[in-house]
Amino acid sequence: MSFTSFEFWLLVAVCVTGYYLFPARIRWTWLLGISGLYYAAAGPGFLLYLLFAVLTAWIGGMAAVSGKKAAVALPLLLDFGMLAWLKYTNFLISCLNHFPGVTLPYLELLLPLGISFYTFQSAGYLLDVYWKRCEPERNPAKLALFISFFPQLMQGPIGRYQTLSPQLTQGHSFDDTLIWRGICRITWGLMKKIVLADNAALYVNRIFGAYTDIRGLGFQGVLMYSIQLYADFSGGIDIALGIAEMMGIRLDENFRQPFFAKTLTDFWHRWHITLGTWMKDYVFYPITLSEWMRTLRQRSRKWFGREIGKAFCIGIANVIIFVVVGIWHGPAWHYIAYGLYNGLLIAAGGFFTGSFRKWKKSLGITDQTAWFRGFRMLRTFLIVNISWFLDRSVSLGQAWQMFKDSFGSRLWSVTVIDPSDPEKCMVRFLTIAAGCAVLLTVSILSEKGKDVRGMFLKLPWWGRILLLTGAMLLCALYGNMDDGGFIYANF
Repeated sequence: MSFTSFEFWLLVAVCVTGYYLFPARIRWTWLLGISGLYYAAAGPGFLLYLLFAVLTAWIGGMAAVSGKKAAVALPLLLDFGMLAWLKYTNFLISCLNHFPGVTLPYLELLLPLGISFYTFQSAGYLLDVYWKRCEPERNPAKLALFISFFPQLMQGPIGRYQTLSPQLTQGHSFDDTLIWRGICRITWGLMKKIVLADNAALYVNRIFGAYTDIRGLGFQGVLMYSIQLYADFSGGIDIALGIAEMMGIRLDENFRQPFFAKTLTDFWHRWHITLGTWMKDYVFYPITLSEWMRTLRQRSRKWFGREIGKAFCIGIANVIIFVVVGIWHGPAWHYIAYGLYNGLLIAAGGFFTGSFRKWKKSLGITDQTAWFRGFRMLRTFLIVNISWFLDRSVSLGQAWQMFKDSFGSRLWSVTVIDPSDPEKCMVRFLTIAAGCAVLLTVSILSEKGKDVRGMFLKLPWWGRILLLTGAMLLCALYGNMDDGGFIYANF
């Protein structure tokens, strides 16, 4: 049931209406029922995996409060073991089949929608209980709601038990301002998805799908993919946050103007924020505080000096983090290379921080110098777009071939999606350009701390309805309505 389908919005309307009709003390049971119905609609078999994750987290949480490592290790092993079995078994088989004489058959495995997101969310809960950051949830139904809350189930954001669960179970009073703010954000998310992402997808699918025949358009492909991926993912998050906000539930923000980032590290602090903070809290800190890392840090300071030794250890932790992120993206070598690319560049940046600082000081440049800020943003944008070759391609070979072919004489083609109808192609291209201009304007205002939705709320009610109606007409007239799926729903 896609976020862009009629059935989904009928479910949302029923959910929000019923939420405020039920007494506050039992509204959480209504949300649980709607969430179960939503996930069952994707496939009744998917519910079994979700229930397995819920029961593992509930039993594991009750045991983890003892503080014993085995009590939390076993449920985590079961959680991530299930994810690894379903998502990576056939990848492992394909690797083994490269050895002489090995011909293992591939398995027909059912990959539940959103399994990576609810696995990470339940694992975070288990570790928080183990580390005494929160008390275990004794009611399995309430824990099930935290893990399965339907707006965030497919693609996040990844919530924290301490902040999200109380909001889901307390019951909120009706506030028409929240309804308006939620509708505004949902509409913005739909426009990003239907008008920007799905139109850009036509170029992306054509260029990447026929890369052996269409040479020289690699940079156009990754630029369009950058538009598609951001508008698709952040648009889906906007929809999820808007639905929750209509019921007084505030999910965590997942994006903060990532293309204004001045370094690759800054980009990852702005992109998929909840995954980044999850990795920092549950992987990065445990690695850097571990005994083996403490020993390595002491030795590296002796070998390289205090500053370089510290950067060396942090660099190793960052490489591990991004390899995990790459593997999380999918069972393929190009995703692992994508993670290594980001991890190694961030590690290298840490190594040369001192040199860059001295270089800037000698030239009288500060990070606030206007032209230097612009240069850093452009540099980061290029670095990120090069990584999209690895993220979007289906193999390392394709990524490398497309990157090499990008330095030819043919760099851009408006009509590549349909050479027989240049007029239609131009409309698609101008729609993308206009959408990017609007997105850039809103992003600049948000970066400056302006409350764009607050501006919307200052309009009279008829002005709001007129604006929302106009937005929906734009989606209907200029959107690509043929592609309703979200990229990260398959994770």
